[in-house]
Amino acid sequence: MEYLEKYNYWATSNTFDEATHQELEKIHDDENEIKERFYKDLEFGTAGLRGIIGAGTNRMNKYTVTKATQGLANYIIKTGKQDKGVAIAFDSRHFSPEFSKWAALCLNANGIKTYRFDTLRPTPVLSFAVRELGCVAGIVVTASHNPPEYNGYKVYWEDGAQIVPPIDGEIISEVNAITDYSVIKMMDLETAISSGLYNVIGEDIDSKYIKSLKKLVLNSEAIKNNAKDLKIVYTPLHGTGNIPVQTVLRELGFENVYVVPEQEKPDGDFPTVSYPNPEDPKAFALALELAKKVDADVILANDPDADRLGVFVKNNETGQYEMFTGNMSALFIAEYELSQKKEKGLLPENGAIVTTVVSSDLTKAMAKEYNMKIFEVLTGFKWIGEKIKQFESQGSYEYVFGFEESYGCLVGTHARDKDGIVAVMKTCEAAAFYKSKGISAWEQMDNIYKKYGYYKEGQTALTFKGIEGAEKIKSMMENLRNNPPMKLGGLKVLEFRDYLTNEVKDFRNNTTHETGLPKSNVLYFDLENSSWCCVRPSGTEPKIKFYYGVCTNSNEESITRLEELKEHWGSYAKE
Repeated sequence: MEYLEKYNYWATSNTFDEATHQELEKIHDDENEIKERFYKDLEFGTAGLRGIIGAGTNRMNKYTVTKATQGLANYIIKTGKQDKGVAIAFDSRHFSPEFSKWAALCLNANGIKTYRFDTLRPTPVLSFAVRELGCVAGIVVTASHNPPEYNGYKVYWEDGAQIVPPIDGEIISEVNAITDYSVIKMMDLETAISSGLYNVIGEDIDSKYIKSLKKLVLNSEAIKNNAKDLKIVYTPLHGTGNIPVQTVLRELGFENVYVVPEQEKPDGDFPTVSYPNPEDPKAFALALELAKKVDADVILANDPDADRLGVFVKNNETGQYEMFTGNMSALFIAEYELSQKKEKGLLPENGAIVTTVVSSDLTKAMAKEYNMKIFEVLTGFKWIGEKIKQFESQGSYEYVFGFEESYGCLVGTHARDKDGIVAVMKTCEAAAFYKSKGISAWEQMDNIYKKYGYYKEGQTALTFKGIEGAEKIKSMMENLRNNPPMKLGGLKVLEFRDYLTNEVKDFRNNTTHETGLPKSNVLYFDLENSSWCCVRPSGTEPKIKFYYGVCTNSNEESITRLEELKEHWGSYAKE
């Protein structure tokens, strides 16, 4: 069996260190564990690496990380841009500092200069640093909001965005071409430093990043006038967001910022949460306790690499705290940005909003209201980053706002990835502005629904772990692809889009046409009564995800219709 051969090689070869040998010796009687670790190579996909930490070809470790880095180095050298260097950042997860250092030394051994942050930093700061330093690429070691046993490795290109075609495929080919771990080049730290290849960065980039965020403020007077009244509870969930968030809010004048003390310090075990994900209401348990004590207006949580933001706001009618979905928090910011820029005469005539195929349709109504061009892209913020680059290179549109439903948005173009720090800043600015008008954030969200319609969205994620789980997800996608349902949640399917085959079937007139987007394993169902559903496997977790959205004239009707779609997809868990 091939996986046993790989195991024996890793367990005995001098290519791997003694710590690896000892770890693998402990599982020598556990064939199932051996199979899980060695049945395949940890895939370097379009989002880089993401996996469980440990020894083995299907794990995150020194060797899989430096294999990816050697492939990246080979590609950079082929482009002739090795003199531009690579920026490197890391988060609070286990082995993040080590993986980032080994990646730097691998690049250094290939003659490529690196700029590695001195301590942990948010992902958007890495995106900012790539362009600020004029680097050819960037690496951030993070597994975002995954459980603590995971880590990951994401690659950015010189525009500050995650790699997209054709570059991603070309880098993947270089990584996959490495079949012998002994060819991976490494350099010791002292030699790398003395040769000028290994460079440490930190405060200078931080200050420039914060300065760029502050330039985006539209109503500093509203902040100033409500700084003493607006109460903010914040948690970095043991991650990277604490220092930059406190810095920017303090410098803008917010006085009542309460950080959850139990979650303030970085900790790769994430001891106070089962899952460090601001999409999960359970992650807010301690923040909600603190909010009730201080009577907070808003509660904000970043994920560990601080590119996402979760939000709770106070409902003054009930005294309870209500959670915003990722769509709601982004559109709360979007309506504030668009309305205030229009009022101040700052809206560009060629303005553009970029969103994803699984995000709220409310965006379309909002874009129409403010005469903005809307662009829909595939799931993943890298596609939004690509649009920003395209707008700039073509001189076609001016980027105004972009978001995806998974709690990520970007105001400004200082970064080319979702930015949870600027999202915190903008949420607080908007809350202060509306408070100056006597309106709470919750009331403003309801005002948005009253203005545009009651758009509601939901998501069902089913987890299937391991080899069997991967096959289960594959089978479910194939069945839906080959036998698309004609009704979902009692609603007729009007159009079926298969982004993998690049085909759209319009059942209203029995025609077909192309999707117009890159190929991706995504299925989309356009339903009657302004409703929709979308299905795709997660790119970072062993999950299949079902998205759905509706729009009606009342909150109650939208909730009912959404529940019917949720029940439909929930039934798949029983199959």
